[in-house]
Amino acid sequence: MSPATSPVRATAREWTGLAVLALPCLVYAMDLTVLNLALPVLSRELQPSGAQLLWILDIYGFFVAGFLITMGTLGDRIGRRRLLLLGAAFFAFASALAALAHTAELLVAARALLGLAGATIAPSTMALIRNMFHDAGQRQFAIGVWIAAFSLGSAIGPLVGGVLLEFFHWGSVFWLNVPVMALTLLLGPRLLPEYRDPAAGRLDLASVALSLAAVLPTIYGLKQLAEHGMGVSALSVTVLGLAVGALFVRRQGRIAYPLLDVRLFRHAPFCAALAAYALTCLAMFGVYIFITQYLQLVLDLTPLAAGIATLPWALSFVVGSLAAPALAARWPRARVIVVGLVAAALGFGLLAAGQGLWTLVPATIVMALGMAPVFTIGNEIIITTAPPERAGAASALSETASEFSGALGIALLGSAGMVVYRHGLAAAWPPGLGAEALAAAGASLGGAVHLSQSLPAGQGAALLQSAQAGFAGALQAVALAGAVLVAVAAWLVARMLRGVDMVATPH
Repeated sequence: MSPATSPVRATAREWTGLAVLALPCLVYAMDLTVLNLALPVLSRELQPSGAQLLWILDIYGFFVAGFLITMGTLGDRIGRRRLLLLGAAFFAFASALAALAHTAELLVAARALLGLAGATIAPSTMALIRNMFHDAGQRQFAIGVWIAAFSLGSAIGPLVGGVLLEFFHWGSVFWLNVPVMALTLLLGPRLLPEYRDPAAGRLDLASVALSLAAVLPTIYGLKQLAEHGMGVSALSVTVLGLAVGALFVRRQGRIAYPLLDVRLFRHAPFCAALAAYALTCLAMFGVYIFITQYLQLVLDLTPLAAGIATLPWALSFVVGSLAAPALAARWPRARVIVVGLVAAALGFGLLAAGQGLWTLVPATIVMALGMAPVFTIGNEIIITTAPPERAGAASALSETASEFSGALGIALLGSAGMVVYRHGLAAAWPPGLGAEALAAAGASLGGAVHLSQSLPAGQGAALLQSAQAGFAGALQAVALAGAVLVAVAAWLVARMLRGVDMVATPH
């Protein structure tokens, strides 16, 4: 490529702007996990019902997922920087409202507002990266930083929450968001460019309603299926959401300015990257929920120690996300993704083959390093396949796929793992304990631990040993399923991109 046709390389201004973009991403990810450690204190002060407690935890993620597609298209229409700054201001306001909440109802409402504001962050920030970094190699590295911010936020959320709760009121986990968003509001107008689609049409309100009516019930139904099994109510809500989703997709193909540009699915690189991303998220989220319980309830680690044990996984994601662009500069992007997925499958297999902390930590490191190229290079393929004016909508679709796949992974792999757990528990059920105790212990590992503490010492120890062994077997089974899913993703990318020009990214 001649110098005359070479894309303009980013300057210090763009790299400083990237740091500004990383800040809200960090907070966005932290808010998904930071509240977990505050639940005991929060429960004592606000005294929420069981349903209210679940909504306090879940409604943030529900609203993020429900509004991603709408916000991505809205950013393309009104300006991506403007939407990000509006979202940051709204996020700061909702954080203050949550910190000052004196009732469970007010906290649920504040968390819903946080989710609505949070939905502006991921599509706006990734779409702005598309506009700020025109050189493909620099853009991949910038997306690596973007992914690393999310990974780091998820990792340090529980740790930061633990430190804050050690010295301050539970509301401090929300006050932390305010100065970060204030800094974004201060520096954003100076360092971030504005971009909007000059030919954008009116926002189709019917499509907005259909997207919400599809995403929210489906995510809710999948979560209920994961927690309570194949109930008629949860299954009906899920099917309803999927049916509305089909209507939503059908409408997108018939209107001039859709929320979801279905023409993107005609491009093999886009479909391959999105499919690999979705399958990887499905495997990762499905296995992760078993890992966190395994660390605390089988290996008997404290919450802080369990958080530290998962830190290498998150830090490996950071390292892998930053290293992936360098690999893509030397080899075709499809090859980097496929090799990474094969390595991730080996990591899942290692987790399935052994037990204990000394197997789990190396396995999760290999998994994270292998999955990182999918998140970094895959997202770069997704947003560059779309026209620049629809980058926000494309990035929103990527994040929505992640949310859906995560919920589906928890539902499918979670349910399958619990079947394995119950089978292993029943096979080693201590004599002298009745069917009622078996049902209680089979509902969850936490239930089995609680039941074992109320039994005589000998019976309690036998029950705990059986439950822990059954859960360890469930983790191994789910990890094996994850290995298969990631291997399928590798096969799909290799097959779908065979013969497609996916050369190494020039620097």
